[in-house]
Amino acid sequence: MITRDIDQFLRFARTCPLVFGPATAKAAFLVAPESFALAEQSASDNRYMDLDLGTDVEIALAEHRRLQSALSGSLPTICFPGLTDTPDGQFPNNVFATAPGRLLLGHMRHPVRQREVERSDIREFFTGTLGYREIDLRAQPGICELTGSLVIDHARGLGFCGLSERCDEVGAAAMHAAFGLRATLMFDLAPGEYHSNVVLSVLAGRAVVIAPDGFADAAVVSAIEALYAPHSISLSPAQKARFAGNCIALSNRDVWMSRAAATSLQAAQHSLLEAAGFRVRSVPLGEIEKAGGSLRCCVAEIF
Repeated sequence: MITRDIDQFLRFARTCPLVFGPATAKAAFLVAPESFALAEQSASDNRYMDLDLGTDVEIALAEHRRLQSALSGSLPTICFPGLTDTPDGQFPNNVFATAPGRLLLGHMRHPVRQREVERSDIREFFTGTLGYREIDLRAQPGICELTGSLVIDHARGLGFCGLSERCDEVGAAAMHAAFGLRATLMFDLAPGEYHSNVVLSVLAGRAVVIAPDGFADAAVVSAIEALYAPHSISLSPAQKARFAGNCIALSNRDVWMSRAAATSLQAAQHSLLEAAGFRVRSVPLGEIEKAGGSLRCCVAEIF
């Protein structure tokens, strides 16, 4: 089922047991920011970017190395080198995604990001080394930037797809089918928001982190919060701006976010996460965040 009908989705979602698949990934991969820069095309629809800010490749690389080292404590984490003509390459989760036995290639909106999909080394790693089947979503007309636009509850097989310039209804339907989800709720993001994973994260099927002002319809927020109650963490606009919504559970215990995001959380929010069985872990990513994404955007999950 893929729908915009909130009540229909909620009724169905409440019947879904936590047995669809592993709640968290078995491994992850990153792409190094070796050509780190602020891409003008990406900035055209990413409110979290400021082209007037200067960038430092060496600082970004140092942050990224520390990120890989830290994440390796939660799950195996590999890193591919960056390429000189892909300034947003450190955010691979929009371009590549996996489901068991399948590698998905996203249909990116901007040409500067479409170049990333052509990487033969990443594709060969999955199709040749791991034996995954490739599903190329560029072959269909819908724009779909994978787990940037689509937040997935892997334990229940549910998708939450925010529509914007980076994902339309046709693309949402293509992702729903390619991931093999039980049900997907489509909704409009608030004007100015580009990706769902900046305003929403489902943590191992047990909790949700959500920024209400990132959604066009408050009823969608209420439905998602109800589905994961009592473990729903609501973010303020200031916390969203510090990328607290761009977090990810990489084990049944560890929730990862940037240091800026973690320090923005209040004690009560930390307590809610602890009650759901999570501990917050973080690394500083201030340089990388200048490019309009944070920790979750850097992580491509391997299922």
